[in-house]
Amino acid sequence: MLSFFSKSVLFIGFSSILSCSTGNTPVKSEAHGTQTDIQAVQDTTEKRIFISAVGDCMIGTNYPSANLLPPNDGKDIFRDAAPYLQKSDLAFGNCEGGFLTGEGPVKKCSDPTKCYAFKMPDHYINHFVNAGFDILSIANNHVGDFGEVGRINTKKVLTAAGLYYAGLTSCPTSTFEKDGVKYGFCAFAPNNGTVNVNDISNAKKIVQDLDKICDVVIVSIHAGGEGSGFRHLTNSNENYLGEKRGNPQEFAKAVIDAGADIVFGHGPHVPRAMDLYKGKFIAYSLGNFATYARFSLKGQAGYAPLVTIEVNKKGDFISGEIISFIQEGEGGPTLDAQGRVAKDIKDLTEADLPSTKLSIDSTGKISIKN
Repeated sequence: MLSFFSKSVLFIGFSSILSCSTGNTPVKSEAHGTQTDIQAVQDTTEKRIFISAVGDCMIGTNYPSANLLPPNDGKDIFRDAAPYLQKSDLAFGNCEGGFLTGEGPVKKCSDPTKCYAFKMPDHYINHFVNAGFDILSIANNHVGDFGEVGRINTKKVLTAAGLYYAGLTSCPTSTFEKDGVKYGFCAFAPNNGTVNVNDISNAKKIVQDLDKICDVVIVSIHAGGEGSGFRHLTNSNENYLGEKRGNPQEFAKAVIDAGADIVFGHGPHVPRAMDLYKGKFIAYSLGNFATYARFSLKGQAGYAPLVTIEVNKKGDFISGEIISFIQEGEGGPTLDAQGRVAKDIKDLTEADLPSTKLSIDSTGKISIKN
């Protein structure tokens, strides 16, 4: 079973080969992978890797007004989550928007006061780094809110911070090495400028190429309809506001067949079921996690799961745990003593995937059925 929260080992920094940046040495906070950490004695029989993941993160936008930025300049947004993210070997999130302190050409909106266009100030990247994130997906419908100016600046900011990212047609993959494990990362969405989630044959080719050179391949998908009407899996192509949002189940299984080891989904703004396919973990939607001021957080939209999974060096699932957070008020994740999202994902998984080999209990512990 998952021993993540009782482990006390620390890891030294890691070398990298980035497909989506200049390959700079990652900038990390002292609590998360610095050169002064003590090298752990590794289990020589089977290496265990702990990977944490969350859904959509948009931690404040300065458009159309700086009044939409959080208190204390956003420094407290990940306060409750950071201890969990920092304990992981890797931490993933979906960056639901770009980084742009200055001006850029905003997407066309009929009413600018109600325009959902997001751009976080450049220095807000420090909040992600300090919280413990390693990997961010930029394949979603908001990374292009400020056109090519926003996309270019976002890549520049992420590269300078030493975070791994992927998901644009100009930046489809990222590869890096940490603690003797070679990782590959790719991300997909149905939006302009992103690697198309509807083109499964191309996705399989990307994953196959990563699988040839990597031990563990992580795939991110921004797919599925949005809102409470899309909590349940349909195993069909989903459409939302006239946009083809893909078939998350077909896509996830196809990329695992091609060599993916982990699939993290997001996009519906609500949690969805989790599954195990050929020994590989799938989270179909991790919902909203840190979405400040511009998102509806009613009901399950305010549920904010943080999932930590334990895998071996081949990417095979061993165990996991859902830590329940919740977003209330203007947003920002806080620990939920009621454990609502863990119970919700348990119920969704049992309802939508009754034959899954994955077992989730009411406290969020994830295991393989006997």
